[in-house]
Amino acid sequence: MILVINSGSSSVKYQLIDLDAPERRVTGKIERIGEAGSDVPDHEAALKRVAEEVAMDSGELVAIGHRVVHGGPDLTGPVLITDEVVQKIAEAVPLAPLHNPANLAGIEIARKMRPDLPQIAVFDTAFHAAMPAAARTYAVDREIAERYGVRRYGFHGTSTAFVAREAARFAERPAAANVIVLHLGNGASATAVAAGRCVDTSMGMTPLEGLVMGTRSGDVDPGAIFHLLRAGLPADQVEEMLNHHSGLAGLCGDNDMRRVLERVKAGDAAAATAYGVYCHRLRRYIGAFCAVLGKVDVIAFTGGVGENSAQVRRDALGGLEPMGIRLDPMRNSGGAGDAPRRVSADNSRVTVLVVPTDEELEIARETSAVVARTKSQ
Repeated sequence: MILVINSGSSSVKYQLIDLDAPERRVTGKIERIGEAGSDVPDHEAALKRVAEEVAMDSGELVAIGHRVVHGGPDLTGPVLITDEVVQKIAEAVPLAPLHNPANLAGIEIARKMRPDLPQIAVFDTAFHAAMPAAARTYAVDREIAERYGVRRYGFHGTSTAFVAREAARFAERPAAANVIVLHLGNGASATAVAAGRCVDTSMGMTPLEGLVMGTRSGDVDPGAIFHLLRAGLPADQVEEMLNHHSGLAGLCGDNDMRRVLERVKAGDAAAATAYGVYCHRLRRYIGAFCAVLGKVDVIAFTGGVGENSAQVRRDALGGLEPMGIRLDPMRNSGGAGDAPRRVSADNSRVTVLVVPTDEELEIARETSAVVARTKSQ
């Protein structure tokens, strides 16, 4: 069995997964770590609770897989955690200051608890490491970019890898499908995948680039940021605004797509504008990635919005019939489930799917693969 740990800044999510079954033996989440009034003062206390819940001293446990947001330029695949790997993750903290420190806390505590077990780091950025130079490179001064690690890394990679593989399998082209994965939740990204490899993605050096999100702006002219700085806004305030007070929330005050759609239906002008901007940006990326791939076999929607909002799928793809993309209204409005399901029409050249993501299962699989490779060496 493999224990999957996702150690966040104020929460720890965990699953105990038996890949042979496959089944989840234990699933849990500890929240409000270190917050006022919480009975969980720190990550060590949280991991002790996890240890009790999953019987971490059990002989059935063969490895622990850790979600890590950013691997930096060097950690481009799942890897056995060593002191050197911990140092590399720490060096990437400036690239993910809200996430990597919490990921490291979970790793360090789990290593103390079970130093005998192989522990594996699985990176959100790793799937995108295959991007060609033309897609990952910003057109800025090369020397400065190299010195400070300024390039496009991409995120949501663990989810995207799982969804792209499931979509290709559903389309009966497991080794050759060209897939556009639309991971739409409070955070949102689009990724172009050719034969299992990422060739472009919407998020960049940080998760701020790309699509309109719940509270993040997505693409913004850098000149607008300089304008705000020259106008006297502190840099920290501008960064806070772009990450936490922009996107749907910045445009209409709500970051929950369900609430936004309710307001649109009621005739709310601000919500209608926010939703229009959201869908316009999404359609623009879909069109761009169709051009990048040349031929698209599958468009796969995933994430909370992607899996559950028939209206978003309809409005994102409406009018794209000349590109061979046709939704079936009845399939699209059908109920959700745990398995991939087709929402495109029979005469659609591009298969459109809803694919529920499973990052924990993907982490468990990648953890198991690293352990197997390590044993065979």
